Amino acid sequence: MELSGKTALVTGASRGIGRQIAIELAKAGASVAINYKTDEAGAIETLHAVRQANRYGITIMADVSDYESVRQMLDDIIQKLGKIDILVNNAGISHIGLFIDTDINLWGNIMNTNLKGTMNCCHAVLRHMLPRQSGSIINISSIWGNVGAACEAVYSASKGGINAFTKALAKELGACGIRVNAIAPGAIDTDMNKWMSAEDKQITLDQIPMKRLGKCSEVSALAVFLASEKSSYITGQIIAADGGIF
Repeated sequence: MELSGKTALVTGASRGIGRQIAIELAKAGASVAINYKTDEAGAIETLHAVRQANRYGITIMADVSDYESVRQMLDDIIQKLGKIDILVNNAGISHIGLFIDTDINLWGNIMNTNLKGTMNCCHAVLRHMLPRQSGSIINISSIWGNVGAACEAVYSASKGGINAFTKALAKELGACGIRVNAIAPGAIDTDMNKWMSAEDKQITLDQIPMKRLGKCSEVSALAVFLASEKSSYITGQIIAADGGIF
């Protein structure tokens, strides 16, 4: 198993892409810490799936937008799992609506969770990765961080920030044996896209060359690759999984 003996933290792993990444990392041999903020039941479901893969896992509650909460989470994981080899920053929130109509408090919530949350987790995990001169950090971004999306201006800004942060951090850490990459999914079949009407969905499908939504398993397979030694010379990259739309 290519990740045998490795330990991973996946934030926002109680459902969707985060859950699937946690499961696939486990299937590849990793022990997994499953982070959640409010959905404990969902996190426990993810844990059951990890255990079905015959791997060790734990659930751990923390708000990634709060640095002290993140620091405590990392310390707890180190105490229970001994180390962290892989960090997947998946926790995120979105909002659909015209920018002019968006409450300014929501701006802060989106930026604090998506961008600051990613930075918080990276900063805290590096205290453990740097002494070992080893690690793989995978940030879950979005194609909208590359090109922007109408009615998702703040979300797009947060993901664009993640892209720039990924490239900059990778340059800092390249000589330290720590790789930093991002995955930029397109339209993926998750609960986050359940808001779409049949008409909205068809409009989206018409724009995608592959004429379908992506699967969580297609994103998680890429995450396993980036976590493994098969990608040992890849860092600072924003890899799109979008069916060819951009």
